[in-house]
Amino acid sequence: MNKQPVSKELIELVRQEFALPWHGIHGISHWVRVRENGLRLANITGASTDVVEFFAFLHDSKRLDDGWDRDHGRRAAKFIRTLQGSLVNLADQDFDRLVYACERHSDGLIEADITVQTCWDADRLDLGRIGIKPDSRYLCTHAAREQTMIEWAFLQSRQVGQSDEA
Repeated sequence: MNKQPVSKELIELVRQEFALPWHGIHGISHWVRVRENGLRLANITGASTDVVEFFAFLHDSKRLDDGWDRDHGRRAAKFIRTLQGSLVNLADQDFDRLVYACERHSDGLIEADITVQTCWDADRLDLGRIGIKPDSRYLCTHAAREQTMIEWAFLQSRQVGQSDEA
């Protein structure tokens, strides 16, 4: 089995630079659930698990507000570009997918490469943390639209005391 693409050094850098509460609604617990959602989906969709894992820990890393923060995805994409070849090591095509997935993840899009769609769905399936049950009309992949997946993810996102370990 390959080693995990997301290093402790990357998590520590993100933690040092994260402007919001680490254990808040857009912090580490959310990222861990997005990772779990994404890996579960990737097992079905065939998405790149490395991209999914990086997305999980980076997509909200540059949020400045827990409410509407229109440019947080673009700031995350800019940040990711500074990490290319050091803390983010992906083939060029996967790196481009990661940047695009982060840059556009909150734009409401559903059409994209299967890996990007899997990333977006992994994030959208965690809406239960803010009291919203995911709506299949806003999910990209058949795997995410399955009622059993929505129910499972919703239950996970509503769990109190979720693990905060990356």
